[in-house]
Formats: sequence, C-alpha cells, structure tokens
Amino acid sequence: MPIFEFQCEECGEIFEELVFGGNVKEVICKKCKSPKVKKLISQVAFRSGNKFVSASGSSCSTCKAGTCSSCN
Repeated sequence: MPIFEFQCEECGEIFEELVFGGNVKEVICKKCKSPKVKKLISQVAFRSGNKFVSASGSSCSTCKAGTCSSCN
C-alpha cells in the first residue's frame, strides 16, 4: 500500500496519506477536512540493507531522500 503526498487546495496544507487500493478519492485534508486535495509527485526511495536508494540510483546511509550533503 503506497503512501502518497497531497496538498489541500483550500488551506495549502501538505500531508502524507496511506492509500488503500489506490482510492485517492476518499482522501481529505488532515488540517481543514476539505475533500479538495491534489496528489503531488514525490520521489520514490527503496531501502537496501542500511541504505536508501532512490529511483534515480543515488543512495545515502544518513538520510531517506538521498539528497543531503553527505550523500554519494
């Protein structure tokens, strides 16, 4: 079950939501409870041992994003 990142079109809040069965139509804003949310495009990362590897192939042992100053 994927975790998606959303942004509320009413209040601007950005939040993550675990979506069961890909049903993003049931997602509401955690802050203002508005159903007007849009799914954001997020970077994907996979864990490989004690490192996180992004879809682009970069890896880092100190952060999840693979973009900190100590990566690669």
